Amino acid sequence: MSAEDRQFDQPRLAINRVYTRRGDTGETSLVGGQRVAKDAIRIEAYGTVDELNSFVGLARQSLQDAVGERPSLAPLNAILRRVQHELFNTGSILATLAEDVHPKQARVTPEDTARLEREMDAMNEDLQPLRSFVLPGGSRLNAELHVCRTVCRRAERICITLARSEAVDPEIVRYLNRLSDAFFVWTRWAAHQMGTPETLWDPNAAV
Repeated sequence: MSAEDRQFDQPRLAINRVYTRRGDTGETSLVGGQRVAKDAIRIEAYGTVDELNSFVGLARQSLQDAVGERPSLAPLNAILRRVQHELFNTGSILATLAEDVHPKQARVTPEDTARLEREMDAMNEDLQPLRSFVLPGGSRLNAELHVCRTVCRRAERICITLARSEAVDPEIVRYLNRLSDAFFVWTRWAAHQMGTPETLWDPNAAV
């Protein structure tokens, strides 16, 4: 996809009043105007992506607080900011039935997924191979990135469930799959940059 083709339409909306009362009966509207139940699996899918976006914002705040002492963390802040936009693009498509998707409507693309792979590969070069699973924690940022990882996995599972009954852009599942892997790499990379030891899973520590 060329840079020109990558240009999406700007949002066409005006939020003047937050409440409309139209959702009081337990329904909401898709982008195409269709009314669906608020607990429909499609709503659960983009609602979970929205939840993930909120946790990414929380992690970014912790990251910005840490950058003052560890300037080497700064590149991750730019990555997470971009990811927030990509997640909103993902939600845009999930909130739209396949027949209503506009060619220039914002969406996640194969280029977005490939970029995550390149970034993971670059950050992994600084990390030691793992000999066990990693437990979340060690710093607030590390724990929040792990929360992002698990919420991302949940979003991926819900999108897979949705795809069994409705048309779902397959790039969404690929992107979320790769993004959850990226969050794992970012937890390790952030711990390395901060000099925070990782806590490895020890089955005997539960005894």
